[in-house]
Amino acid sequence: MSNAIKETQFQFPDQVGFYKGKVRDVYIFEKELVVVASDRISAFDVVLPRPIPFKGQVLNQIAAGFLKATSDLVPNWVTSTPDPNVTIGKRCEPFKVEMVIRGYMSGHAAREYKAGKRMLCGVPMPDGMRENDPFPEPIITPTTKASEGHDEDISREDILAKGIVSEEDYLILEKYTRALFKKGQEMAQEKGLILVDTKYEFGKFGDQILLIDEIHTPDSSRYFYAEGYDENQAKGLPQKQLSKEFVRQWLIANGFQGKDGQTIPEMTDEIVESISERYIELYENIMGEKFVKGDIQNLESRIEGAILAHLGK
Repeated sequence: MSNAIKETQFQFPDQVGFYKGKVRDVYIFEKELVVVASDRISAFDVVLPRPIPFKGQVLNQIAAGFLKATSDLVPNWVTSTPDPNVTIGKRCEPFKVEMVIRGYMSGHAAREYKAGKRMLCGVPMPDGMRENDPFPEPIITPTTKASEGHDEDISREDILAKGIVSEEDYLILEKYTRALFKKGQEMAQEKGLILVDTKYEFGKFGDQILLIDEIHTPDSSRYFYAEGYDENQAKGLPQKQLSKEFVRQWLIANGFQGKDGQTIPEMTDEIVESISERYIELYENIMGEKFVKGDIQNLESRIEGAILAHLGK
């Protein structure tokens, strides 16, 4: 198998902290963050045992492309991308919610709907919908941002009542979320895709609200192919997806949904290779360009060197 990064353990001059997320290793400095997109993969809020070659590069480069393309709409945290797996930007104070926006009845929303629920995060879902039907208009269904364990659905009303976000700030988060999703859907349409749902995270740098983390990647978003969508819906067939859903479905088929007592199925070389190939396919479809694999002979040294060069060390 190709070289892949499961984790990094660098020590940089002037570094004041470190945070290991599900997928990213974050090196904290006084006023900036250095974020390394590892090749770890998570599903159902569980990090799977084997890293996926080139996955980190795919995610980092998709996010960088979309952050640049939307920077005129919504200010974001990025100042530099010195390596295919690295993004550097302003150290913000994150809001403790994720802004999930859904254009279609898919994924978590569809599972809740099938269970008989007609309210998601305080937002009503119309009767008579089928899986993968579009909502009359996109709905915002926030989740809490859990430091560990599962994120939880939460309503706008609860967010405000509990003082998690002020009403003034939350109105801006909603405005930014809708603007980004509209732009993301337009960009997807140009590539023959449908942006189904996604999530955004925001933080404050001083008094300014900035878009942080990644956007419109297959880890944070779900895409359908536009071609065949209407026909598949008419026939009640599954949609062809560009998302991490294929990993979730593989896990479900093998008896794993992240619940207590369940065991993660074995990830063979073939499974790992197939997931890597799917991520590269995702990149090429979403970005509309050929994926150029980074040099992975000395992957950690390459990344460390790029960061040190940025720091001027």
